Amino acid sequence: MKVSNISWKIGGEAGFGIMSTGAIFSKIFAKKGYYVVDNNEYPSLIRGGHNAFTVRVSSNEVFSIDKDINILVALNEETIKLHQEEVIYGGYIIYDEDSGDITEIKKARKDINYIMVPFSKIITELGVPRIMINNVSLGASVALLNYDLEVLRNIIRDIFERKGPEVVSFNIKSSEFGYKYIKEKLKINAYELEIVKPVNKMLLTGNDAVFLGAVRSGCKFYAAYPMTPSTSILESFASVENDYNIVTKHAEDEIAVINMAIGASFAGVRAMVATSGGGFSLMNEGLGSAALTETPLVIILCQRPAPATGLPTWSEQGDILFAIHASHGEFLKVVLAPGDPEECFYLTGKAFNIADTYQIPVIVMLDKYLSENHFSYERFDFKNITVERGKLLTRSKDIDAGYKRYLNTEDGVSPRAVTGIDRGIHIANSDEHDEYGYSEDGAFNRKIMVDKRFRKIKKLMEEIPPPKIYGPTDAEITIWSWGSCKGPILEAMNILNQKEKKVNLIHFTYLYPFDGESIEGIIEKSNKNIVVENNKTSQLAKIIMMNTGYRIKNKILKYSGRQFLPGEIVNGIEQIE
Repeated sequence: MKVSNISWKIGGEAGFGIMSTGAIFSKIFAKKGYYVVDNNEYPSLIRGGHNAFTVRVSSNEVFSIDKDINILVALNEETIKLHQEEVIYGGYIIYDEDSGDITEIKKARKDINYIMVPFSKIITELGVPRIMINNVSLGASVALLNYDLEVLRNIIRDIFERKGPEVVSFNIKSSEFGYKYIKEKLKINAYELEIVKPVNKMLLTGNDAVFLGAVRSGCKFYAAYPMTPSTSILESFASVENDYNIVTKHAEDEIAVINMAIGASFAGVRAMVATSGGGFSLMNEGLGSAALTETPLVIILCQRPAPATGLPTWSEQGDILFAIHASHGEFLKVVLAPGDPEECFYLTGKAFNIADTYQIPVIVMLDKYLSENHFSYERFDFKNITVERGKLLTRSKDIDAGYKRYLNTEDGVSPRAVTGIDRGIHIANSDEHDEYGYSEDGAFNRKIMVDKRFRKIKKLMEEIPPPKIYGPTDAEITIWSWGSCKGPILEAMNILNQKEKKVNLIHFTYLYPFDGESIEGIIEKSNKNIVVENNKTSQLAKIIMMNTGYRIKNKILKYSGRQFLPGEIVNGIEQIE
């Protein structure tokens, strides 16, 4: 059967390479020019538990995974029980006879093709480690799609080359046996993907894109304490620190992380940190210090379900109000929220420029879904990220005698001298201070300095673009959302528009400061408004009401730790109508 779109899922016990197998399957098709989106699911356990990895491959542009699975690879009986209902009518489940007796399980879905592939027997005959069962399943899956085995071979060579020729050979042989079993013994051709223009697409996560954007922006100091789902950014920086002259610090906790970064920024380099909600909680005092000392800083906040430890390996959008109101007191900060890896890349570059230009902290919000799942792209335009350091003084000859670090300027931004240069010595004081940096608790001075710091917002607001509108301007239904909900909403819009419903999306990437006037203008022109968010209390709706007075009553919310699927949004909208 020739198709333009297939969804493939593999599941099994943790420890059997489910995540790496899924990533390899994604790369097979991205390398040949297909659109790919994937999603990994795993519990917060040191050992054991059920892991699953879903990959959607299409010859047309797609933005999200879907609920319907064409091929399910079950490395154990539990996978069939958990995911059998996701398999479409006429779909396929590949399983191992050693997984257990599934006779009774089959009776629940007689419309599915169950394909027994002797994974364990093949591995035993080859004399390779049992973990290589996943390679047998990859070969079998590629065969079911009537796809080129050589592409899989090349991917395996690229990934395992550093482990030596024997490991490469074992992995390739395992996949070949799975492929031949389907092709030669069972002689099954389940699906065949439409041919696309052969373009070698990159496959990357939101975290990968943030890392690339930071390196392109000239980030020279990165500090973090490992915390899911932000950890891979630390790993990426550590892998290139010598190549790009970047100081990468794995600190003892998040308090040390933010203070190290503030010190590095004070010294004149671009600095960034990343964490999740629990770590960001610890960073709040440091955040306030960066604000009052007017030290630029970029913070990546990769959300996960909370409070406390919550669901460490799942996804949610519960920290938006926390980020906007983070740390005590009133001060200017910027909160950004990319919706896909492309926005992660460009907004990270923008975050550094805003932080430097206005000498403020900038928070970039992702979530687990965006941080860890892969999306395919042809390329990013590195020229679209430029470096703007603002009023940074790097030469003593540019500094006037009697240098005032916190000079009360018309735009609120004071000249900032790199630490240690002649004539630029100053106090960076986290107490309220005068223009020189000396502590000053007078009422008159306090008002002057608060007004000075907030005066930056006038020029900043001129830079902040309005939320982007996707879909027809004369839509019957307007969806309001932010962050990683973007992809599932765009997919849902495609479905709804095919049903002759005019639907559009107002997608926020700049969450704070909030331009209430421009949003009021959009609201006045819209018909029925619906907020879609991955949280319980509809925090975006609260922000809109706080700034415009308008209450969006219709809400589609999900807070199970799982990302929206397009069908859920479609059903939610149809129920509201």
